[in-house]
Amino acid sequence: MNRRTKIASLAAALLITAGAAGSAAASGDGADARHGHGKREAAALTGTAKLYRPAGDDITFSFDAHLAAKDNKDPESATGTFRFSHYKDGRGGYAVAKVDCLVTGGKVAVVTGIVTETDVDGFRNKRVGISVHDTGKLDRLGYSWMTRGQDSELPPCQSMAPFEKVKAGTGDFHVLPWLLEYPTE
Repeated sequence: MNRRTKIASLAAALLITAGAAGSAAASGDGADARHGHGKREAAALTGTAKLYRPAGDDITFSFDAHLAAKDNKDPESATGTFRFSHYKDGRGGYAVAKVDCLVTGGKVAVVTGIVTETDVDGFRNKRVGISVHDTGKLDRLGYSWMTRGQDSELPPCQSMAPFEKVKAGTGDFHVLPWLLEYPTE
């Protein structure tokens, strides 16, 4: 074989090998992750935003909620915390909840948790739920206590539709869609 033929053969072999490796890596990351075996977690909700209030209220929501790939079929195995606060004219309060359920679909997430830290007695040790619509620009948010009193028991992964607008320039919510496994025939 002459030198040009050897170089062309080697280049072709390298391209074929690189293509095969790239295909294997791509199918491994996607397929295995969808089936709970890859590095991608099953679902997540992260980020912080302030709600829009023309009266000047300072209302902030922050999320760090995750569902591990190994728990893909059990959204009540989600972990993490979320925090919310509402202040105006030096008065208000805050709460921190330990996540007990997370479900996401597309760019929408619903998370619930038990309030573990607060300066508002009505929230102490209660389950609260929050929904988020991650639009990429003006995200939206809803919360369970809008119509339910803190005295009623809220089931896991329940909340109101995301009816509130976040303040422009403050929303950085990120929803990682839940990838369900469906049986094949």
